[in-house]
Amino acid sequence: MEEILELLREYNETVPVPLDLPDHDQLVAAEEELLLPIPRDMREYLLLASDVIYGSLEPVTVADPNSHTYLPEVTAVAWSLGVPRYLMPLCEVNGAYYCVEPEGEVVFWRDGELTDDNWLTIWYWVRDVWLES
Repeated sequence: MEEILELLREYNETVPVPLDLPDHDQLVAAEEELLLPIPRDMREYLLLASDVIYGSLEPVTVADPNSHTYLPEVTAVAWSLGVPRYLMPLCEVNGAYYCVEPEGEVVFWRDGELTDDNWLTIWYWVRDVWLES
């Protein structure tokens, strides 16, 4: 995780209005809106690296409720499209979703069903998908 976090920080793009990292209270508020706990690895990602901007993928955020990447809003849309309610969306890509299972595995949902694509942790997804985008 530490190596991947360092890579994210290294790749982070400078933008005029940078993203903020959330605090613990913001995560709790998002969980209350979702009525689901945020999986452990996803919680770490949100607290430590959700301010990173890199490439074309835009993973979910929690610090700004007005953002188009705000976790509860992204989740509401994903669930309305048929993403199973036990999955927590991590990143939307052209109507498809990378999602985190309660145990922390990342899966890919597209065209109304889960694909065979999966990553053991969010950090492997960051390395293999986001940083390669």
